[in-house]
Amino acid sequence: MPLGGAEELWRERVTMIRYGLLGFGHHCEKRLVGAFPGAKGSVLAGIWRRDLAKAQQNARQYSIQHVFGTADELCASPLIDAVFVTSPDARHLPDVLLALAHGKAVLCEKPLGMNAGEVKQMLAGAESGGQRLGVAQNLRYNRSLELMRDWIAEGRIGRPLLGNAQFCFPAEASPRQWIYDPALACGGPIGDVGIHCIDALRFVLDTRVTQVNALARADERSRPLEACAAIGLDFHGGAMGTVSVSTRGVYRSVIEVTGENGTISSEYGLTVDRPVEVVLWRAGKAEKKRKVSNRDGYTRMLDSFSDWVGGRGEYRATARDGLHNQQVLDAAYASWRTGSRQTLEESD
Repeated sequence: MPLGGAEELWRERVTMIRYGLLGFGHHCEKRLVGAFPGAKGSVLAGIWRRDLAKAQQNARQYSIQHVFGTADELCASPLIDAVFVTSPDARHLPDVLLALAHGKAVLCEKPLGMNAGEVKQMLAGAESGGQRLGVAQNLRYNRSLELMRDWIAEGRIGRPLLGNAQFCFPAEASPRQWIYDPALACGGPIGDVGIHCIDALRFVLDTRVTQVNALARADERSRPLEACAAIGLDFHGGAMGTVSVSTRGVYRSVIEVTGENGTISSEYGLTVDRPVEVVLWRAGKAEKKRKVSNRDGYTRMLDSFSDWVGGRGEYRATARDGLHNQQVLDAAYASWRTGSRQTLEESD
């Protein structure tokens, strides 16, 4: 049988998970809608947004079969298997609980909630009903981070000592104007992109955070939320890390880990828009370089969640793991407000 025929047969045997988007903004159009056509076990089947006319326009533009008049209708529909919550941060709790109440699996954008208390409510709802609940930490499916994680696990830099991640972008150019509304956003860049940096370091180091110490600064355009921040992290196992974020600088993302015997770095390693290079440094020289593309990260994330829902695999960013990330965010904001180091309990 030709390869194309075999691929089609394989696709038919895989149960397609039909997703409904709850909320539809800039991120959906820029990232998520384009991730579905390449998916093997995931299909975008429905949409709801507050403006019905815009929802119908989006459905025509992106060939989405079903448009729902209310969020409740989407979550209750037998035409939807999994709800992808893409609404602003403050809407995550009610939207997730609504979908869980209708027996749907839920994939929710990061950060999961406004605080760890909200995430615990989500977990209780998912666990009581036996539903799958995951976080859309798409960077865990970036090939750059997978490669870094593999090289670290192989011992290529020895015992990890220091990790650093930076994410900057100019918020004034972003259509997501709600990110500086404290009624809708978990925070400024700490909650928006700092969560990605924290999770990326945790993923490549395969660890959790034990202590957090944060500095941040608001300005006239961001107040009361922060516009830039630097966060110090202690990791279980002995490594230390820093996360620096800003909504005032030019776009940049970088991640690096230094160990006893070398360093692994990736300039723009958190981006999906261009090929990125992962470099292994030893004694001041680039010993190994590998260029990878993260372009399919969102698609791989969707199919991984679909496999988990279908009982065919594990998902890398469960809500239980997401609770730890949310507790790190809570600790960062508490450290900024109080000026003191925050310790996460072992039971967190």
